[in-house]
Amino acid sequence: MSTVRTQSTGPVAVAVRGRGGAGSWAWHLGALAVLAVVLYPVVWLIGGSFKHNDEIVGSLELFPTDPVTSNYSGLAEGIADISITTFFTNSLFLAVGSVVGVLVSCSLAAYAFARIRFAGRNLLFALMIGTLLLPYHVLLIPQYVLFQKLGLINTYTPLLLGKYLAVDAFFVFLMVQFMRNLPRELDEAARLDGCGHLRIYWSIVLPLCRPALITSAIFTFINAWNDFMGPLIYLNDPSKYTVSLGLKMFVDQEGLANYGGMIAMSLVALLPVVAFFLAFQRYLIDGMATSGLK
Repeated sequence: MSTVRTQSTGPVAVAVRGRGGAGSWAWHLGALAVLAVVLYPVVWLIGGSFKHNDEIVGSLELFPTDPVTSNYSGLAEGIADISITTFFTNSLFLAVGSVVGVLVSCSLAAYAFARIRFAGRNLLFALMIGTLLLPYHVLLIPQYVLFQKLGLINTYTPLLLGKYLAVDAFFVFLMVQFMRNLPRELDEAARLDGCGHLRIYWSIVLPLCRPALITSAIFTFINAWNDFMGPLIYLNDPSKYTVSLGLKMFVDQEGLANYGGMIAMSLVALLPVVAFFLAFQRYLIDGMATSGLK
């Protein structure tokens, strides 16, 4: 017995196709409108970086009629006799140091919470999660007083020390939840081969937790690179300033701002963050697709 399928070409089918086509057009137009709103600040920055300083404020044009490149060439001269390379080097040092500290300390803490049974584990884990409820500004004054007593003000130690002590509860929680999904049979098989916790952590758990590690690295790098409050509080020497503090130096003591140079440096400062994300997003997507299991 065979079934004959006929394709309807009547008014109903034409109406359905018409509604589908109109809906598709409306969806694409809406997506383009949202994309235009999202990209407008970036386009404005690009256009503003080629404008004269007096054309930036109050101008409605996205791109100048007479573009200039002095905003970018002026960056080579530095700010207040300090090369912008110094700012980028300082930011890169803090960002890379923060990434290394978070990956090492948070992964170790997460392994202890996820794979080792010890007294008070649930209570300590709950207390750690509770620290997420504490605003950063609540801890700012006690931390500053502590580092001031230790003579560590105007150094990078206050900005990096916490990264190596697993104080970022969010990344610990992220890694704990990922490690809990790994089969326990892997640990049991490794113990039969004579592996201890350190060998299991390094040779088995860490390779399987690559998605969580890469996610933590991306967010840590971006947060450390864009951090403004921390360097503003702890750093006093302009030669130790980061990129975020270097942008502040475009405004002089009389309140006059070099908006063109500030916008140009802002765009240049975005390049390392975008490059870091693009370099690791493939591993992030691949790891998420396989859930970190082989």
